[in-house]
Amino acid sequence: QVQLVESGGGLVTTGGSLRLSCAASGLAFSNYAMGWFRQVPMKEREFVASISWNGGITNYADSVKGRFTISRDNSKSTVGLQMNSLKPEDTAVYYCAADFSSRTTAQAIHWTEYRYWGQGTQVAVSS
Repeated sequence: QVQLVESGGGLVTTGGSLRLSCAASGLAFSNYAMGWFRQVPMKEREFVASISWNGGITNYADSVKGRFTISRDNSKSTVGLQMNSLKPEDTAVYYCAADFSSRTTAQAIHWTEYRYWGQGTQVAVSS
């Protein structure tokens, strides 16, 4: 049974930082690209960042480029998202996800391309 468990969400003020983490089990972690998405009520789940199987390729949404950094540790089956210079518009539920097909390219940016999902962690940025 595949499980992805996010942690690290919380409430911060504008300009602050948070680090999200996602622990994976039940899958051959190093065979998957990993992605972070976010969602606010009444809107479609939005791509944030992705990383290839070995961490060699990363991909970011324009809205977070230069502020967020995705990383992974295959020895621990974890993927992280360092979020700096947070803005109120970053407020959302953040989800990690795993995709086999894009493991070498990290080019999957639509939520429908990912097979496995975590339950999400809430990030709130106050102005």
